[in-house]
Amino acid sequence: MNILRNNLDKVISRIEKARIAYSRHQIIRLVGVSKYSGIQDIQTLYECGQRSFGENKVQDLKTKSQALHDLPLQWHMIGTLQENKINALLALRPALLHSLDSFKLALAIQNRCARENITLKALLQINSSNEPTKSGLKPQEAIQTYLDILKSCPNIELDGLMSIGAHTREISKIQDSFALTKDIFDKLSPYGAKTLSMGMSNDFEIAISYGANMVRIGSILFEK
Repeated sequence: MNILRNNLDKVISRIEKARIAYSRHQIIRLVGVSKYSGIQDIQTLYECGQRSFGENKVQDLKTKSQALHDLPLQWHMIGTLQENKINALLALRPALLHSLDSFKLALAIQNRCARENITLKALLQINSSNEPTKSGLKPQEAIQTYLDILKSCPNIELDGLMSIGAHTREISKIQDSFALTKDIFDKLSPYGAKTLSMGMSNDFEIAISYGANMVRIGSILFEK
């Protein structure tokens, strides 16, 4: 427990330092990315005060959430969602889907949600670094797609945006990708966008400096 507690304390301290540098009024939520971690480590971090955890695969989310069903955890789906996994995800009642990456996927989710008379809170994923290996909408399509989903998918509660920083050692390119997402987020704020999920273990402090209010951190949180 001591190692994981120490990891969590260090991460929270770094988040707090970056938050204050950006704005003392900013509130930042930490999602622990537990895709490479076991049940015991998640439980340990829960005992240290961490409540939100994210998984990349629906099956892993199912396995871990069911094993820890007696704990008041918030589960986030952060990986790419395939249409044939929608029903399985909805059955798990996740707190948030970070990876809504197309209008087509939104319509498929809407159909399933309407049929079950349920809602799903989601973030629209933007490929702000324009990298072909990443999922997400092209930045120039993001605003119109967001508005289209708001209009056509009443069972999807759009809550904001998610993006992954540019995969490079060049800080300026990482900054540019976050700045672009923040600009789109600001334009969507009048339409109810509240959550800006950006930043992972290697770049979360940069993401916070560009307005991220949710960060997804795995490796530095779970390393031993």
